[in-house]
Formats: sequence, C-alpha cells, structure tokens
Amino acid sequence: QVQLVESGGGVVQPGGSLRLSCATSGFPFDDYAVGWVRQAPGKEREGVICSSGNNGGSYSANSVKGRFTISRDNAKRTVWLQMNSLKPEDTAVYVCAVHLTCGSLLPEPRGFASYGQGTQVTVSS
Repeated sequence: QVQLVESGGGVVQPGGSLRLSCATSGFPFDDYAVGWVRQAPGKEREGVICSSGNNGGSYSANSVKGRFTISRDNAKRTVWLQMNSLKPEDTAVYVCAVHLTCGSLLPEPRGFASYGQGTQVTVSS
C-alpha cells in the first residue's frame, strides 16, 4: 500500500522560503517519479515539480522555475521541495504525488497517481 506523508507547510511572508518533505513507503521508490502538485481554492489541481525515477531529471512548472527545487534521497525514500521567493499566488495545498513518469504529473496530474493528504502553504503579509 502506497503511503505518502507530507510535512513542512505553514504561513510565510512574500519573498520567504519553506521546505516541504514527503516520506514514502509501499512502492519501489527508485523506479518511480515523485513530485508535488498543488490546489488553490477554486482552481484545478496543477503539477508543480517532479523528480523522475531511475536517476532521471527533474521538471518544474514555468510558474515556479528558478524558485522551487526538488531533491530526493532514495535510501531514505524521501523527497523535499525547497520553495524560495514565495509569492501570494503560491498559496495552495501542496500534495506529494507518485506516478510512473513526471509526464503524468506535469503540467497537470492524470491517470492513476497516488497522493498524500497534503499540507497547506499560505503566503501572506
């Protein structure tokens, strides 16, 4: 059974930083793409950033390029999302997601992905 547990959300001022983590279990971590999607009130869920399995690359949405980075530790089965220069429009519930490929998470998740419960990120002064 796939389990994804996020942590690290909170409230931050514009221009600030946050780091989210996603601890995983229940699937062959090395082989799968793990990433983050987000959903803001009244908006569709969108893919944010993703790290491919099998030492593939990482991919990010244009809206977060240069500000967000993703890292993974296969031994710890954990993925981190470092968010810098946060903007109010980044406010959303951030959800850790697993799929076979990053192409199925970005630009929007589709198919049979697995998701965590999500963590709220609020960017406000």
